[in-house]
Amino acid sequence: MNTATRTSIQWRLHLRAAPPEVFAALTLPDRMQQYWVEAAEIHEGTLELLFPNGVKQRCRILERTAPKRFALEYFGGSIASFELTGDGAGGTDLQLEVTHVSPELWHEDRPGWVSVLLCLKGAVDHGIDLRNHDPRRTWDQGYVDN
Repeated sequence: MNTATRTSIQWRLHLRAAPPEVFAALTLPDRMQQYWVEAAEIHEGTLELLFPNGVKQRCRILERTAPKRFALEYFGGSIASFELTGDGAGGTDLQLEVTHVSPELWHEDRPGWVSVLLCLKGAVDHGIDLRNHDPRRTWDQGYVDN
């Protein structure tokens, strides 16, 4: 059950891939570029992201505990935390919790994370990129496959 409030978001996702592979997808720039962003770089505890619509975001990495937890400061001062747990059969249960979400952005951020998570599943479990990579067809224009 999703217990999100207007200042937090919680989603769960099951992946066939093992926790170390999911952790790598969440934390390595070249893997992030397979499902999340157009470009990513890590510099001294900071993750720099470039999105399809040209928006650049600098995120402070708050925690990086392989292969169990990754947390970063995200848009608007929100905190995105990914908890990874093995499912006992070689896969991963991922729990995403995003806190300190601006109430004004909650309605956009909540479905935005669904888009990220499903693209993660496509990349990690199926080796496909579900995005369109077209700067004219981004989230800002209503495209979920940005």
